[in-house]
Amino acid sequence: MPASKVTPETRTHDGHEWLYVLSGRMRLVLGDHDLILEPGEVAEFDTQVPHWFGNASGQPTEVLSLFGRQSKRMHVRESPAGEQPTSSHLGPPSVPT
Repeated sequence: MPASKVTPETRTHDGHEWLYVLSGRMRLVLGDHDLILEPGEVAEFDTQVPHWFGNASGQPTEVLSLFGRQSKRMHVRESPAGEQPTSSHLGPPSVPT
């Protein structure tokens, strides 16, 4: 995210977004909230809420952004070590050879 992206211009659209800050500092304007997220912090929201995100530090910021048009939240499921995930949305099951 360039250091020059600093002026909020909120927008709305169908979908659901998940943001993870990898490095730098990100400013997130979400509805009435104005937040600063740092590395390791996550935001998840319905994109029908007016939102904008940009740089908060004047330094380059890296963000992982996942967006789904289906307006569904992400589902994360952990499996004990050595066991296959049981949820189909974590990928196709392995086929024994």
